[in-house]
Amino acid sequence: MRQRIIVCPLIQNEGAYLLCKMPQNRGVFPGQWALSGGGLEPGERIEEGLRREIREELGDSLQITEIEPWTFRDDVRTKSYADGSTEKLHMIYLIFDCEAANRDVIINEEFDEYAWVEPQNLEGYDLNEATRATFAAKGILPR
Repeated sequence: MRQRIIVCPLIQNEGAYLLCKMPQNRGVFPGQWALSGGGLEPGERIEEGLRREIREELGDSLQITEIEPWTFRDDVRTKSYADGSTEKLHMIYLIFDCEAANRDVIINEEFDEYAWVEPQNLEGYDLNEATRATFAAKGILPR
């Protein structure tokens, strides 16, 4: 089983959190709402990888003004690819509290849509298991 280190920004702007909806046909949590983020490249430093993932997935215009390491966890997931193949992965999540100065997001092909969501409205989104666990650990959603 392959191991992946995933850098995951928990991005907030004026009290709202950024969520991204995964495509129906690929990813670890197809069709569900998630935090952005992705795997570190070999030899890449953690913050460099986090900033690269933010740029690649959310565009150059989103201004991240603060990054603080928050927590980590791991689990085993099955990832689906667009060609129909799957792979079991041991995923290590490094989660960071991030503050954005704006809401200028341009998502790439990894997501179908995005939303800035107030904490009280999170329950209205089909959050994937990992994202739900992250918000529960923050005390924003019930455990």
